[in-house]
Amino acid sequence: MTSTAPDVVRLKFGRTFDTMDVNGDGYVDWSDYQQLVDRYISVFQLGRNDPRAGGIQAFYQMYWQELLRHAQPNGQRLSKDAFIEAHRLASVDTSRLNIVEGCGHAIFDCMDTNGDNEISREEFENLLRKVWKISQPDAIETFHRLDLDGDGHVSRQEFIRAAHEYFYSNDPDAPGSLLFGHV
Repeated sequence: MTSTAPDVVRLKFGRTFDTMDVNGDGYVDWSDYQQLVDRYISVFQLGRNDPRAGGIQAFYQMYWQELLRHAQPNGQRLSKDAFIEAHRLASVDTSRLNIVEGCGHAIFDCMDTNGDNEISREEFENLLRKVWKISQPDAIETFHRLDLDGDGHVSRQEFIRAAHEYFYSNDPDAPGSLLFGHV
């Protein structure tokens, strides 16, 4: 009898779905994404005219449209299986939007509240605890795993690398696989 390795990417996307399905109805729709955008804007205290607020809003609107395009749903909501498959397809299709790069940069820009092009532990904890609802011990552990050079900050390059690992790595211990909590 042989065992197969778990599909870690599927597990990560499934966990994201569970977090996104705010009302627990088994579907994700635009209102779930809008609530996520609103949490970014609130947590990172972005003003209405702040370009970072416009950037995160525009990114997630395009992201949602790409998910719908790849899922080809009968409506404007996605079941968990449709969501996972749409994420897989959208993350490799860069013909209209590079979701992986766009996601990494849009989120990084929101977190980098002081504009120093580095993410402090506090800025990162705010992302995971207040935006994505991840426990503090997991947030701290993830921060230290993403800080590849050990300088006490996560650089843009380190964060973009983590985004790539989140979307593509089947290694459950890759730093990016922990971005939104343990698999």
